[in-house]
Amino acid sequence: MAYLFTSESVSEGHPDKIADQISDALLDNFLAFDSESKVACETLVTTGQVVLAGEVKSHTYLDVQQIARDVINKIGYTNGDYKFSGDSCGVISLIHEQSKEINQGVDRGSKEEQGAGDQGMMFGYATKETDNYMPLALDISHKILQVLADLRRVGDAITYLRPDAKAQVTIEYSDDNVPQRIDTIVVSTQHDEFDKDDELMLAKIKRDIISILIPRVKEQLPGNIQKLFNDTIKYHINPTGKFVIGGPHGDTGLTGRKIIVDTYGGKGAHGGGAFSGKDPSKVDRSAAYAARHAAKNLVAAGVADEMLVQVSYAIGVVEPTSIFVDTYGSSKVGLSDGEIAKKVAQLFDMRPFAIEERLKLRNPIYLETAAYGHMGKEPITKVKVFESPYNGRVEKEVELFTWEKLDAVDLVKQAFDL
Repeated sequence: MAYLFTSESVSEGHPDKIADQISDALLDNFLAFDSESKVACETLVTTGQVVLAGEVKSHTYLDVQQIARDVINKIGYTNGDYKFSGDSCGVISLIHEQSKEINQGVDRGSKEEQGAGDQGMMFGYATKETDNYMPLALDISHKILQVLADLRRVGDAITYLRPDAKAQVTIEYSDDNVPQRIDTIVVSTQHDEFDKDDELMLAKIKRDIISILIPRVKEQLPGNIQKLFNDTIKYHINPTGKFVIGGPHGDTGLTGRKIIVDTYGGKGAHGGGAFSGKDPSKVDRSAAYAARHAAKNLVAAGVADEMLVQVSYAIGVVEPTSIFVDTYGSSKVGLSDGEIAKKVAQLFDMRPFAIEERLKLRNPIYLETAAYGHMGKEPITKVKVFESPYNGRVEKEVELFTWEKLDAVDLVKQAFDL
């Protein structure tokens, strides 16, 4: 019997995502001026206020208030009517030095012997149902909000959009797990109060989302996915009514509260650890990226159509405590999932420092991850510029989303005789 599966995403202007982006902007600046920085930054945003907290060990000093303001303004909170603006909000910093008891398990005489920054389990997932090996419902949800943000910034086709938004997509699958059609699309977008008649205003928003936004989203999708759009899709556009009050004025935001949006939209699994604001010694982040890298390359090589990779650690211990694989019965190589897991352990060095080196994680590459998903994006090289009243100006050429590279496919094929 056919079944339905749903994933959601949130915009860069969602309160939780504002917090994530501030935390990762702080991390990037610490790494730009001191690549050995140990950072665990948390951010809280609410009406007119930003609170920065966490632990840092670094040789650099930053104007954290200005970094937070710059992020908020870039997102689009520059209007006093939003009750939250980068130029006028208060920014309180409660950041302090990292505990020496935590640090003693991470820093060792040899970098190769660096221990995990915490205990826990991390997951990576990949599926063949999209070109970027991501779950389809999540991929479409991200694209809806990215196109919506583009429309907001240009401001000609739809002129009333504000930064806060959410999207949700429900897809019908066949018994053999093949997408059949899009069943439901939900979009809630913050907006100006541009009409005194609420019913007329909401009718225009719904009309614009369906007739302007959705066609632009379809254009960005491959032909086989475009066919899943149909005339029977159920649309819920701002289903609670008008959405003028939003952003941090409407809802407090916290770093790390959108970890399912950040990963696989409910497909696969998640160990529970957040990503943003954490340097790569925190395996919550680095090992999740490494597990995604392994799963994606294994699926791309043809080992399975779908795969989940779990890796786990003990704090301060170099070697992972376990590596687990689940192919959901889609294996193509005549091996059990346990046998595949043993090969994964041989092919991918999951020691914390080895992950940092392989994926080039001690670089300022994290702000770009903090909205619209950490997984599934195109790996690119770019030059990033950082300026500080205390440290001057630096330019760094960095590789973004290295864990999305298909650079181990040949190695995997050789190991599995594919």
